[in-house]
Amino acid sequence: MLSTIDLAYWLPVIFAGLMVVSMFAYVVLDGYDLGVGILLELEPDTKEKDKMIASIGPFWDANETWLVLGVGLLLVAFPLAHGIILTALYLPVALMLLGLILRGVAFDFRVKARAHHQPLWNRLFFVGSLLATVSQGVMLGRYITGFAPGWGAWGFALLVGVSLAAAYALLGAGWLLMKSTGALQQRAIVWAQGSLWIAILATVLVSVATPWISPRVFALWFSVPNVFLLAPVPLMTAILFAVIGFALPRLAQRQRNGNDNFCWIPFAATVGIVLLSFFGLVFSIFPHLVIDQLTIWQAASSPEALLIMFCGAAIVLPTIIGYTIYSYSVFWGKAGELSYD
Repeated sequence: MLSTIDLAYWLPVIFAGLMVVSMFAYVVLDGYDLGVGILLELEPDTKEKDKMIASIGPFWDANETWLVLGVGLLLVAFPLAHGIILTALYLPVALMLLGLILRGVAFDFRVKARAHHQPLWNRLFFVGSLLATVSQGVMLGRYITGFAPGWGAWGFALLVGVSLAAAYALLGAGWLLMKSTGALQQRAIVWAQGSLWIAILATVLVSVATPWISPRVFALWFSVPNVFLLAPVPLMTAILFAVIGFALPRLAQRQRNGNDNFCWIPFAATVGIVLLSFFGLVFSIFPHLVIDQLTIWQAASSPEALLIMFCGAAIVLPTIIGYTIYSYSVFWGKAGELSYD
């Protein structure tokens, strides 16, 4: 039986881990459908736009559950940090919610609107996706800087916002590669190639800017022996980018021959890059929830409250994982024609 001291130490660690898992699942799952929304504006054919929407139709709303779970865990397990973080991020959070609302409305209205109104709803779906994505990136950038004032900190946050948009577009293109055929799949390859170079440039810029903007990150990553122990992280990231760059032209050749075997490689490699990014972020900030202000133990609820909430999380989390796996297994394979019947 764990003592009260053990619970006070380990329960905040467990809840912090659950938050990381929730946000990673959100970035991957909602990231690809936000990416599809960003790419929607690049597709000129209305029927192909419908196929793009059909590829995310069964999943996009449920994917946002992970965001709700992550924020909910922050609220109930770390209320002090929740108040500080949400207060500091009030504007980008409001813009993100506006973007998500626009997406939700446009998703339903675009198919029911008359032909001359449909381009408007398609554009609003794109705007909502881009606004939500950039807002999330700005939130992350502000969080990394510890909500520091000044143009430098805000400029870094905007850079992270653009970088996240490139990453989501790459995820979205990889998703369309797996879920589409024909002309749409060909264009998805082109979009993936364009997104790849933007994502590489953004990754380099963010990787250079982060140690410069945050002395804490610089001290962690460039001290001995950390600089040697952490060297595999950027190396593996570069390898995964190279895998995507190597695979895309070969997938294009295969697609022209009617063969899309291994079309999952760009998406899987992008997920790997996201995973490495999450590792770097967690390593850089742990054990702080608010950088240089609050650790997970200082911000946590009482051990008794956390223990009760842990019992609830032990029920809710497997349920969410279960229906996520079930929904993806049911709608596995290529996307068909869009239908709202």
